[in-house]
Amino acid sequence: MYTVGLFALLATLWGLSFLAIEIGLRSLEPVLFAAFRYAIAAVLLLGVALARRADWRPSGRPDVDAIVGGGVFLVAGNALLFLGQQTVPSGVAAIMQSLVPVLTSLWALALLPEERVSAVGAVGILLGFVGVGLIVRPDPANLLGSDVVGRLLILGQAASVALGGVIIQRAGPTLDRAALSGWSMAVGGVILFGLSYALGEPFGLPATVPGWAAVAYLGVFATAVAFLIYYTLLEVRGALETSLVAYLVPVVATVVGIAVLGESVTLPTLAGFLLVFAGFVLLKRRAIGGLIVEARR
Repeated sequence: MYTVGLFALLATLWGLSFLAIEIGLRSLEPVLFAAFRYAIAAVLLLGVALARRADWRPSGRPDVDAIVGGGVFLVAGNALLFLGQQTVPSGVAAIMQSLVPVLTSLWALALLPEERVSAVGAVGILLGFVGVGLIVRPDPANLLGSDVVGRLLILGQAASVALGGVIIQRAGPTLDRAALSGWSMAVGGVILFGLSYALGEPFGLPATVPGWAAVAYLGVFATAVAFLIYYTLLEVRGALETSLVAYLVPVVATVVGIAVLGESVTLPTLAGFLLVFAGFVLLKRRAIGGLIVEARR
């Protein structure tokens, strides 16, 4: 029940983050917004590690590999989400996070030697890609349309996040979870500030109270608290099981987007989500079966 509670809390925190991003983008540049988010989280998480007198300094190659992999792919890669959400509704952006478990499985096949894929699993991967097509729905006559580009950016973000989780699992770090999260946020934050400068984004603080609230929520709750939970689940359950939270996040985000922002989600997008989910079930049916048996005990 403890693990289930963590999954539900993480899904809620991340589900609400899409609304916060939508609001914050009205007064902040996208990459700079992401940089602020992770800079705040880095300070808080490293502060937590120091306060509880944990060993907060990396001590070996596994810790360094996990910090760099998490900072580059799990943290800095999220800039693509902020860029994509400029043209993609928050509910659709959240639904696209359902791609993370399938993409995690694909990265695991390449990077984790114990992973194998059967014929049924291959069908699952194919279903996942068909689902991606329904969600993105590129228009051949307008391949560079802002909505299509935005969805492709979010697809890139999902691939980056999935890779980050697998890299951390493969590295096998021994560093305290708060310190590991904090250092990853610090690395990602530095990258994002540099990228923001390179893109020519004007530096500035939020111009509105909702903008400040969005930055505060994302930095404290959707990142510092949420990623501490994420790293806890990653350590206890591994990248595959932890990625399952991606199927709960869209539920929260879509309901909030419809209720607060008046957004709508099309039937093809929902159908794509269901195909991605079905593909993942086929790909990881044995692992899911084991989880069900364990939950019944």
